[in-house]
Amino acid sequence: MAASESSNSLKITVQSNPSESQLSQLGIKSWPKWGCSPGKYQLKFDAQETCYLLRGKVKVYPKNPQGEVVEFGAGDLVVFPKGLSCTWDVSIAVDKHYKFDASSSSS
Repeated sequence: MAASESSNSLKITVQSNPSESQLSQLGIKSWPKWGCSPGKYQLKFDAQETCYLLRGKVKVYPKNPQGEVVEFGAGDLVVFPKGLSCTWDVSIAVDKHYKFDASSSSS
């Protein structure tokens, strides 16, 4: 039985309350914004996404069996790996800045 390629690398990283200097270094205020109301959403990340939540609360259920359920909310800086399929369970409406990493294509 072959393990799905690099399922261990499909880890969501969450950094709580990053510093203002880190946020301005990343240029977060210039990133586009996205929001959604409470509910369940099926998402697939075709590129690595970094996002910063202005408000909201989310529980993410990865599709891969080894994936851990991850919770995050307002004030968190979250990185989703390219190739991740998951379900977002949004309990508080989300408002976030986001950026796709164009350079996440590894050969």
